Amino acid sequence: MAKLVFDIETSALPMEGFDEAQIEYLFREAARMPEGPDREVRRREIQAQFNLWPLTARVVCVAMLNAETARGQVLFFAEDYEVDPGEAGPVEFVPCMDEAELLTAFWDVARHYDTIVTFNGRGFDVPFLYLRSAVLGVGISRRDWLGYRYQTEPHCDLAEQLTFYGVSGREGAARRFNLDFYCKAFGIESPKSQGISGVDINDLMAAGRYREIADYCLRDVEATRRLYHIWRERLGVIK
Repeated sequence: MAKLVFDIETSALPMEGFDEAQIEYLFREAARMPEGPDREVRRREIQAQFNLWPLTARVVCVAMLNAETARGQVLFFAEDYEVDPGEAGPVEFVPCMDEAELLTAFWDVARHYDTIVTFNGRGFDVPFLYLRSAVLGVGISRRDWLGYRYQTEPHCDLAEQLTFYGVSGREGAARRFNLDFYCKAFGIESPKSQGISGVDINDLMAAGRYREIADYCLRDVEATRRLYHIWRERLGVIK
């Protein structure tokens, strides 16, 4: 059964794209605080969260790998980016002119896979992709990735599997860690090992360093793929 491992990177939409009512709504909590440094800190904290919400951010990269062959694609937003014709390998880097083009290409690939593998895809990647696609009117080829939680097909979310579906809560033996922590614990090279993390995406976008975003996203997916094989061999249900 073909399995697709993927991850997305998101970047906040420009503030000027929101009207006064939207801005008031987004920063309402901070506005209720007394004037002063604490209010400004809270405003910055709220704005830093824009990347996490599909109504205040966009998808700027999707990296995908076949779980077994490690072949795949990285779709990434890029202005005037030219792929080096001499670049060849198991992963194809595909620049896209806008988010709609990127999402359309993603759903075209997704339709060919029976199962997806993610890390926190149920809580973030999949709902983000669904909502951004709906906002832009992009057709969704797979609408079954948020179905019954307690199964690994058609969606194996490793964040769920490695916490045994949150069996011990936030502080118990199976508490949840981030991907970086799991990678280090299981001897996998961390995607953050080259000094880039998700908090850098907005700055990289502003600087036009699109390929660096694509490379980072691919490292996330490769780490997820390796973690998936460890989970399957050591903890997965034997059929």
